[in-house]
Amino acid sequence: MREKLFELLSSEGDLSLETILVRLAAATIIGIFIYFSYWMSHSGSVYSKKFNITLVSMTLVTTTVMIVIGNNLALSLGMVGALSIVRYRTAIKDTRDTLYIFWTIVVGICCGAGDYRVAAVGSVFIFLVLLVFGRVKNDDRILLIASISRTNEERLEALVFQRFGRKAVLRVKNTTESSAEFIFELGRRTMDKDKRNPQPLTDMIYGLGGVDYVNIVSQNDSIGS
Repeated sequence: MREKLFELLSSEGDLSLETILVRLAAATIIGIFIYFSYWMSHSGSVYSKKFNITLVSMTLVTTTVMIVIGNNLALSLGMVGALSIVRYRTAIKDTRDTLYIFWTIVVGICCGAGDYRVAAVGSVFIFLVLLVFGRVKNDDRILLIASISRTNEERLEALVFQRFGRKAVLRVKNTTESSAEFIFELGRRTMDKDKRNPQPLTDMIYGLGGVDYVNIVSQNDSIGS
């Protein structure tokens, strides 16, 4: 019994060099496919070329690890123990980046195990889903921030709600003995339509009197500016 267990733990794979190269080549091809998918689905300041190159490299690294541990139980147990103590603290700008990380890991596992069909078909389906739903974009939020004297705070609220109705949401109201600060949340489309109004919003707010400042801030899920 002890000899069989030792033989099982110490057994090594008999993969040929040709098989290893084929698996790495398949991982490279699908990794390049992931590269172009990330490039197509990201734009502007969210896109990171270094992260995109890392995705391809991660696919090859995972494939290499799977080739090593796929035929050796002892190495696989050791790898699980080693990875359990590693902690990753990389900041992710876009929530979709997490999906791409898992995508590369899954492709690496499939290619390392020789399941090229699963890796290819699964990648095509993931790409199609990202292509379809990637066109759905969040409506950027516009924050209207204004500080006004306490005597005119009710007039400011009345002005904003009269101009935007239910599309304006009061998020924050900070008050002191002499002043009050308001933060209203508006949609990008709401502000675009409001630009057609002949009287600018800021002019109307300053016309109330006692206004210290008015700020209009654009904010989305990834970057606020």
